[in-house]
Amino acid sequence: MAYLYFKAFHIIFVVSWFAGLFYLPRIFVNLAMVSEGAEYDRLLLMARKLYRFVTPIGLLALVFGLVLWLGYGISGAWMHAKLTLVAGLVAYHFYCGKLYRDFVAHQNHKNHVWFRFFNEIPVLALVAVVILVVVKPF
Repeated sequence: MAYLYFKAFHIIFVVSWFAGLFYLPRIFVNLAMVSEGAEYDRLLLMARKLYRFVTPIGLLALVFGLVLWLGYGISGAWMHAKLTLVAGLVAYHFYCGKLYRDFVAHQNHKNHVWFRFFNEIPVLALVAVVILVVVKPF
């Protein structure tokens, strides 16, 4: 029974973390289209609050995932591929923090089009992870 609760909490925190990974780069798209003023400050505030909110949520997703993986012996080649994608998502998350700091320092050199493509990375990762977990192709 504990396994099912760990699995449920893992899914809840993964979904919540992804909500942040989807929305934060959308804020960056808008930040890249303005350079100063009240709108810029408001978007920075939104980005800061969202990043601070989803960071512990992402950590909880990882903790519950580790409990499932190590505590219940989930294995298979698909898991190695999933863990590689998860490591990439963690790097993506922290890179979003770097991008936020660049905006704070007015050091962003990327345009809104770049951020629109950047925003699609977690979508593609989510598709791949769900297929790996559900289908277990290898």
